[in-house]
Amino acid sequence: MLRGFYGAASGMLTQQRRTEMLNDNLANINTPGYKADQASVRTFPELLMQAQGANNQPGRSNQIGSMATGVYMQERTQNFAQGDLQETGNATDVALLQVTLPENEEGEAGALFYTTSNEDGEARYTRNANFTVDGEGFLTTSDGYYILGTNGEPLDVGNENFTVAEDGAVTDEDGAVVGQIEVAYAENANDLVKEGSGLLRPEGEEEELPSAVGNEDIDFSLSQGFIERSNVDANQTMTKLMNAYRVFESNQRMLQTYDQSMERAVNEIGRLG
Repeated sequence: MLRGFYGAASGMLTQQRRTEMLNDNLANINTPGYKADQASVRTFPELLMQAQGANNQPGRSNQIGSMATGVYMQERTQNFAQGDLQETGNATDVALLQVTLPENEEGEAGALFYTTSNEDGEARYTRNANFTVDGEGFLTTSDGYYILGTNGEPLDVGNENFTVAEDGAVTDEDGAVVGQIEVAYAENANDLVKEGSGLLRPEGEEEELPSAVGNEDIDFSLSQGFIERSNVDANQTMTKLMNAYRVFESNQRMLQTYDQSMERAVNEIGRLG
């Protein structure tokens, strides 16, 4: 019976964490470039039940069957599928469109990102292309992080009257080329860790991501005046959220049933002894 408590409780915890993840996705449905999280739910190893002393013969046993020991949310990964492009007409919005990407050893395509620089000068990566121009004329994210060029330096565009070509080349209002927007390639995008403000960083002490610019195996284009919408599917997410609520409630009722049975065993069967 105690194993039943553990199984029901693990189910409730799993659905609670899954609900939190789905709520995060819904909260960011209008965040440009946001990538939806996905949950991987696994079961704990099953136990093989045996009856000892089968047929009243000591030392002999019969297999009864397997018994599950609960579930858990193994990991929370991101879905890096391309989001839809939405036209804004703002010159500072520059959507990144993935066209062709090579597959890694697992048969999965990687992902492309803009490269930014945080307060400590460390490289960070983002798909949120809702850019702005700061008071010094540098192209930045909406939170003020510099957008880097292929030379590793912040892009000085002067003002909002700049132009971005499909390959990322940037020209100012006088027609002078001021640099090219760096686009980084992550072969295993799920190795990146969310850091807040739409930024991602490599896990651990990994080196910076390689450039996708000039890579013949990678095809991409930049669209000025567009943003990439979140790839969260609202209808699908709401369906999963309702399912998580129902499974949570089912485990909750099961836990209450086990609790009532335990109370009866203690108060009634124990009194007979």
